[in-house]
Amino acid sequence: MIETMNDLLRNGRPEDIAIGAPGRAHLSYGQLVEHVERTVAALNARGIGRNDRVAIVLPNGPEMASAFLAVGAGATTAPLNPAYRAEEFEFYLSDLNAKALLVERDSASPAVDVARQQGVPVLEITWDENAPAGQFEVTGPETSPADNGGMVSPEDIALILHTSGTTSRPKLVPLSQANVSASARHIVATTALTPEDRCLNIMPLFHIHGLMAAVLSSIAAGASVFCSPGFNALRFFSWLDEVKPSWYTAVPTMHQAILTRVERNREIIDAARLRFIRSSSASLPPQVMKQLEEVFGAPVIESYGMTEASHQMASNPLPPAPRKPGTVGVAAGPDVAVLGTEGRLLGAGAVGEVVIRGPNVFTSYENNPKANTESFVDGWFRTGDQGVMDGEGYLTITGRLKEIINRGGEKISPREIDDTLMDHPAVEQVVTFAMPHEKLGEEVAAAIVLRDGMEATEREIRDFAAGRMADFKVPRNVLFLEEIPKGPSGKMQRIGLAEKLGLA
Repeated sequence: MIETMNDLLRNGRPEDIAIGAPGRAHLSYGQLVEHVERTVAALNARGIGRNDRVAIVLPNGPEMASAFLAVGAGATTAPLNPAYRAEEFEFYLSDLNAKALLVERDSASPAVDVARQQGVPVLEITWDENAPAGQFEVTGPETSPADNGGMVSPEDIALILHTSGTTSRPKLVPLSQANVSASARHIVATTALTPEDRCLNIMPLFHIHGLMAAVLSSIAAGASVFCSPGFNALRFFSWLDEVKPSWYTAVPTMHQAILTRVERNREIIDAARLRFIRSSSASLPPQVMKQLEEVFGAPVIESYGMTEASHQMASNPLPPAPRKPGTVGVAAGPDVAVLGTEGRLLGAGAVGEVVIRGPNVFTSYENNPKANTESFVDGWFRTGDQGVMDGEGYLTITGRLKEIINRGGEKISPREIDDTLMDHPAVEQVVTFAMPHEKLGEEVAAAIVLRDGMEATEREIRDFAAGRMADFKVPRNVLFLEEIPKGPSGKMQRIGLAEKLGLA
């Protein structure tokens, strides 16, 4: 049975393309298998084996994709956002208990200095732009061989990611080899992928969406994935023309940016070979879905995913099955149900909390018994999302029970931003909250009460935040108030704050 990332690699025919990139030579499945074996051996020679955590900070592209696959075949892969600041790397590397940091040669990332300060070995990868896309060599001093070397087993942890919560401390989500393999198989089934399919990846590869939907599902199908250097609406159509993919997956804001450049790229669109388009990570407006289908002449399927489920939970099916705009489709791998406030599963038409269970769903957060107690009930994982299911099993997400800000698919913890802004000497109180945004869905806003006799401008607050966190977390709207609205218990409330302050 196929239950590990290493097993999935063997699905492709040796001569078929596994990984590609615009302007680069292709990497075949035969070459990929050899590359993975060499990389695992190189890690083992440096004391890194099964369940040892390797933090990866690499730019988007084929080397990031192959590093995910190769590290995941012999250890635990932990991709981190290259845009993080030093303070963020200090937290994430420490919280991961990373055994090593993997970066490109001569990397200027602040993660390198942070790793050295923490005593985490830094391994570099080097590659030749003329070599097949994704092929690299690991460099760094060899140490004592790993005690737990070799290829992984189904129960080993394949991937570990942080997911933001409503507290300042993001939660660690360990996903087993069996979890991610099941999710890849589910996506293959939903999208009917075959070895003839070719995915153009424009998603960041430090997120579950790109890692699972674009990369691992393609590998599981013996298909190919072409890895762009990251989303760029100006370059998307040239990639579409060069790669000639059969599908791509993206968040709604990317789809919307692509649509703004349709008129000047009609010839490329007419020659496109898209079999379908996939959307996930945030709600897709039905109007955008309709426009995409009209422009590209291909069905658009919206899927529902989250890190704790190794991405996909539900999805609209491909034709001839009906697609229902505004819904996230039917269960697409795990069991999906709606739970009432009294702890009973609800029938069609009843609004409650969306819960899931299945082989792709993780078993527990790491070192967080409180979150585990709150998140699991009778074998079901509580997603924190509110939804309703119709008589045909199509799920509509009606809201979020949690306070996470969903900025174009980026999930942001408001408490984390609170804690950072409270370090500013002029800030006495702060509450970060979501405000509506036409394209992103939600944007980050912060309400601040200044200390008596002190002053600060919106620009000063934003610059202060920008020096300590990734750009997507920096509040785009800062309001200075005499008093922040509070609930009956005296607690500052995020939910509904945008409306109270006239921002919605």
